[in-house]
Amino acid sequence: MKFTIPAPHRNISRMFILAALLTAAGDRGPAQSPGADLRGIWMAGNKADSGLERAHVIVDPPDGKIPYQPGAHATQQQNFANRATADPETKCFQPGVPRAAWVQSPFQIFQNDRAVYMVYQDVHAYRIIYLDDKPHNEALAYAMGDSRGHWEGNTLVADVTSFSDATWLDGAGDFHSEQLHVVERYTRINRDTLFYEATIEDPKVFTRPWKIRMPLRLQKGIQIIEDECEEGENGRRHHVNGRKADGAER
Repeated sequence: MKFTIPAPHRNISRMFILAALLTAAGDRGPAQSPGADLRGIWMAGNKADSGLERAHVIVDPPDGKIPYQPGAHATQQQNFANRATADPETKCFQPGVPRAAWVQSPFQIFQNDRAVYMVYQDVHAYRIIYLDDKPHNEALAYAMGDSRGHWEGNTLVADVTSFSDATWLDGAGDFHSEQLHVVERYTRINRDTLFYEATIEDPKVFTRPWKIRMPLRLQKGIQIIEDECEEGENGRRHHVNGRKADGAER
């Protein structure tokens, strides 16, 4: 089943989203116990969004290759051949998880004792990682998944399920099904570096779980800005800020 939400048209201000999340994040004051302070604006400094394998961010399997099932590998090759028009993210759909961590635009983290809130510049996407013991919401399939988190020392661990199959993992056509399950780990190792790790499994697409690891860098002196999308003459929506200039690589 496919269920994904495109970014709103530019006349729908993302300030409403930001205001709501800021209110939720701030209504109990800064809460850093348990856990660490992850707040800030972050961005990956690599080219993982152009192609995970070429970016050398896959640490397991040791060969750095995505462990596709044979039929799924054929689908990935077809996606790669059609990537210029087939990538959902370039058509202003939400990037999905875990891709939102390394798409080439920044995101901002807020937090309190109830949840960690992530606001992405990319197509107005946002997510809430709840820190309670409630079960996942499995009634719908979400582009950004449904997140539940807990602290392991200073590391935020996010368990993400309930995905749609309508997002890709990068611009090279790497993909998943609705059975995707992601476990993310966020660790602030110093003031300017947030260490990110994601374990990815999907029994319909991959032969085994596999793992990505990369640093995210603190972005100083910037703010999250509007990521505008427009509908072209062909009826397709696309980014207009030029940030998708780099070609995908396999």
